[in-house]
Amino acid sequence: MTAQHEVFSGSTLKTPVSMLGEGPTYDPQTETAWWFDIVGRKLFEYALEAETFKIHDLPEMGSVLARIDDERQIVATETGLHLRQRASGKLDLITPIEADNPLTRSNDGRVHPCGALWIGTMGKNAEAKAGAIYHVARGVVSRLYPDITIPNSICFSPDGTVAYFADTDAAQLMRVEIDPATALPVGEPAVFYEHRGKGGLDGSICDAEGTIWNARWGAGCIDAYSPEGKRIISLEVPASQTTCPAFVGETANRLLVTSARENLSAEQLDQDPNAGSTFLLGHPVKGRFEPDYSL
Repeated sequence: MTAQHEVFSGSTLKTPVSMLGEGPTYDPQTETAWWFDIVGRKLFEYALEAETFKIHDLPEMGSVLARIDDERQIVATETGLHLRQRASGKLDLITPIEADNPLTRSNDGRVHPCGALWIGTMGKNAEAKAGAIYHVARGVVSRLYPDITIPNSICFSPDGTVAYFADTDAAQLMRVEIDPATALPVGEPAVFYEHRGKGGLDGSICDAEGTIWNARWGAGCIDAYSPEGKRIISLEVPASQTTCPAFVGETANRLLVTSARENLSAEQLDQDPNAGSTFLLGHPVKGRFEPDYSL
């Protein structure tokens, strides 16, 4: 069965473009969306209802943010997990991850309902098998999967018993059973979806019904996959290098999508004028809010 295709409906946020927009998330307590420009070393803060934003400069490349409580956040960077004071923006390294390796940085990551974090690392120039995927629980770091080139698509099923992830370079979305109390694997990963065709698997989120929404880098779309591994719909996004979606809004019923302009030539940018923009899609979804990270 051919997946349904839906043309773009929604809006482009009136925020500066990112060289490599990534890691969007949403804090329903403050109705605020957050995302990164990894290469630009910036953190975006966007008030969804007021449509206002702030841009915070970072001392190094960051890619993942999660709420801890009303006053604190966790930020994953090229040296590990930093405690961020929301009021001041002050960062303190509390959990080093590959901090002694200047060739790698953090990439995709997500918090499990139990409060543990899965976080991926990769070479700063996407060197083959330079990265890994880690499990972090209350500061304890465990390496789950080594030899990863571009870690992406980390997300969890609604009941917390399944984790998904991808190495974009391998073009396979993987599925593995995990302990819902710890987010640690209890089985071996298996191929959930073998990608063929245009673009590559980038960031993903899993909704309240177990549908996986994946940004397809190089194809300008968000694809939805059923829990059985079937692509069921593709939502058009007006930027070719889509990177990651997030559920936003009062009921988590909308998709915010980041994109990138990295490595596009002047000629390609002429054909892709929205590259690096952030979008709100019009297609309704049954999303979930991200859980807090447990220190």
